[in-house]
Amino acid sequence: MDILKQLATELNIKPKQVEQTVALLDEGNTIPFIARYRKEATGELDETVIRDLSERLTYLRNLEERKAEVHRLIDEQEKLTPEIAEAIANAATLQVLDDIYRPFRPKRRTRASMAKEKGLEPLALKLLEQGADDPLILAKDFINDEVATVEDALQGAQDILAEQFTDDPAIRAMIRKFTYDTGILFSEEVKGEEIAEAQEFQMYFDYFEDVSKIPPHRILAINRGERLKVLKVKIQIDAQRAYALIAKEVITAQSSPSFPYLKMAIEDGYERLLAPSVERDIRNALTEAAEEHAIEIFAKNLRDLLMQSPVRGRRVLGIDPAFRTGCKVVAVNEFGDLLEYTTIYPHEPQKRWNEAIETLQALAKKHDLSLVTIGNGTASRETEQLVAELIKEHSPDLQYLVINEAGASVYSASDLARKEFPDLDVSIRGAISIARRVQDPLAELVKIDPKSIGVGQYQHDVNQKELTNALGTVVESCVNHVGVELNTASGALLSHVAGLSARVANEVVNYRLENGTFKKRSELKKVKGLGPKTFEQAAGFLRIADGDRPLDNTAVHPESYSLALQILEQIGYKEKDLQDRETLAEIRGKLKGLNAKEVALNLDAGEPTIRDIIDALGQPGRDPRDELPAPLFRDDVLSMEDLRPGMILKGTIQNVVDFGAFVDIGVKKAGLVHISQLSDNYVRHPTDVVQVGDIVSVRILEVDAGRERISLTMKSER
Repeated sequence: MDILKQLATELNIKPKQVEQTVALLDEGNTIPFIARYRKEATGELDETVIRDLSERLTYLRNLEERKAEVHRLIDEQEKLTPEIAEAIANAATLQVLDDIYRPFRPKRRTRASMAKEKGLEPLALKLLEQGADDPLILAKDFINDEVATVEDALQGAQDILAEQFTDDPAIRAMIRKFTYDTGILFSEEVKGEEIAEAQEFQMYFDYFEDVSKIPPHRILAINRGERLKVLKVKIQIDAQRAYALIAKEVITAQSSPSFPYLKMAIEDGYERLLAPSVERDIRNALTEAAEEHAIEIFAKNLRDLLMQSPVRGRRVLGIDPAFRTGCKVVAVNEFGDLLEYTTIYPHEPQKRWNEAIETLQALAKKHDLSLVTIGNGTASRETEQLVAELIKEHSPDLQYLVINEAGASVYSASDLARKEFPDLDVSIRGAISIARRVQDPLAELVKIDPKSIGVGQYQHDVNQKELTNALGTVVESCVNHVGVELNTASGALLSHVAGLSARVANEVVNYRLENGTFKKRSELKKVKGLGPKTFEQAAGFLRIADGDRPLDNTAVHPESYSLALQILEQIGYKEKDLQDRETLAEIRGKLKGLNAKEVALNLDAGEPTIRDIIDALGQPGRDPRDELPAPLFRDDVLSMEDLRPGMILKGTIQNVVDFGAFVDIGVKKAGLVHISQLSDNYVRHPTDVVQVGDIVSVRILEVDAGRERISLTMKSER
């Protein structure tokens, strides 16, 4: 099937949509740009579908290239038959293609190849004919200097047949499916070695589960245990049934004297060659599917984290807690600029508690701070108590929240942090990151390798290249969905804008430093290395809040400015009217009365583009995250000892995994809402009902202070 037709069928979209989207991709257009500004061409395909199409297109093109290569390699061996050529052409996956090529792949010396070198292949073919001749008599003709006995000849022939059966694509596919459908995966403890991580895998010391039913997170856990040499893992099936399945494909005459030799070849080939190979294939397939699932969950959690509502207009006191070395404290203004920093020592061993409170109180008053953010690492719990006392006794207008500090240390030691704060200690840089994260999670977290942000599961056990690509895609998608303020964005943030490489993003920052703020989007064309194609891809996602052109503060692409001006003229306004708040309210009202279809016909433009322009004109400077709920602020602190079964608390979803969700309820440890406790209704997966950053009401089921475990429920009381 033609690739474009196949894509249309698989994705359930029109062939014309596929054709035009593929053309746009091949022209070097970015996916965010295509999804946002080429809706007429794609038939309004959303970004997710375009990404799926792009990934599948790459796979199918790679498959076609591999088909051509396999065709050539077999043809060069002069073994290409019309049947093999047809099988290659019809191969739907790389796995099927690999099975077809397997018999022709150059091999190291095997028992079969050595038997062939001794001239025993004709004897193997005679056995496979399953005639009436006695194999013992047939084998006598093959005794020579290298084959001493009839038994040696027959063994060599069996070796050849065993490998032939093993390499047969149809047999491999059949046994692979049988093993997946009926196999049981067993894991057991590796005895005799003391390994520190062993207890983590205790539930898998004597474990078994159907291969077809084992969930992704258990696959990854078992794989890790095996890699650490804590677990021994194997797949078991009913071997007799496997022999029977192969025999059905091979044996045509059970009455033939060759039957016992063919049966032995089948059993030997299965045990020695096919079973281990198929087990590897299935383990690899299970791992690949589990990794894909884990990466998908990580990516969703990351998206939810990046898209949390920014806390605007608040000056923040950021605290990176510690014991011996003291808590690093920073004050930042509403734009994230550093105002002052210091270190306090309220905890062991110095225990300068009152002095720490006085310092924090003075900083809050001096800089008009209204919010405290506390990193959730070492000494977080104790620092939370310090801040709670500060609020209760001295600064009742303050509020606080505990911030997931994952990745702060990675950022603080990075080249980017050194460039941003060259004269500051790494610990102070970390505190700045903790303070800024609440002000604009997206702008701050893009400075950190997504793998270090701490919202995944088994992130170190999955394919790192695939994980990096997936998370990079999420960051790009979020940045372009929100839009970026051109005059304040860091190089790290700009580098995720569609079309802008890290090098060009840095050139944008350099231009800003040398020439002052950008007054117009068109000024971007003066930036070194930013050509027409890059401008086309990036311009619509960049905003200028206080520039010369109000349209530069909207999602309207510069290529559509003339349409935007005509729409404004149609309702009786000019571009400058977008800057006046009262007039803007009037403009919104009149825009709502427009019929996009009629406007598109009058202006000879696409309806989706006109619809988007109308929407953008009414919301200059819009940030879609502002519509989301703000974080949960606290002014008091709970301890594990305060918790009792039945208590109802507000909390924030901190991480979502396959078996449930972890909720920050304001104590040292996050509580777990198991998947069975997420809803009164059946939950297929936790991500169907909760996401990172959600504020939820939970009821305490159980508190295990010894193991510091809190079990929560979101079910209604009965």
